[in-house]
Amino acid sequence: MISIDDIIKIREHVKTKQNKKRYEHTLGVAYTAAALAFMYDIDPLKAELTGMLHDCAKCMSDDELITECRKNGIHLSKEELDSPQVIHAIYGSVLAREKYNINDEDIINAVRYHTTGRDNMSLLEKIIFTADYIEPLRCEAPNLEELRKLAFTDIDECVYRILAQTVSCLEDLGKQIVPDTLKAYQWYKNERNNDNE
Repeated sequence: MISIDDIIKIREHVKTKQNKKRYEHTLGVAYTAAALAFMYDIDPLKAELTGMLHDCAKCMSDDELITECRKNGIHLSKEELDSPQVIHAIYGSVLAREKYNINDEDIINAVRYHTTGRDNMSLLEKIIFTADYIEPLRCEAPNLEELRKLAFTDIDECVYRILAQTVSCLEDLGKQIVPDTLKAYQWYKNERNNDNE
């Protein structure tokens, strides 16, 4: 069971590791995740704690992250190596377990997939994925106001639209799309189509 003391301890530690802007983003994700958890009837403390941890490896350089992944036997695909902005989530799941003593697989997976998404995400995973995209300090993504409202009424549709926007944006820029994101997009697209039949 997660307590307020657990969250305060992690919050204080994360604050020492992140710069001011990253820490403000982390707080935004944690609070947005807690609000979504209330909406979807899951433990808000668990969601807040996961939000506090989601970028726990973001303070590391790309080279450090790649080195640590290799040390921990984590294979990084060509697409992941070509998109180093996703690697902090992969290694973050290791840090959450080893440095922050998190043994809850749902939290570990929510940290691991908060950037890429994946097919058939748990409710916590969807909440952290969404909170990272819509938190109050975000301003650069298209359709943010619509997505912020949608997140509180239909989390699956919100996840689908975030994935669709991400895939479209990366394709337009000619950038690599990591396999987890493509699989997630296709999975949620299929689920959406099935629901509409």
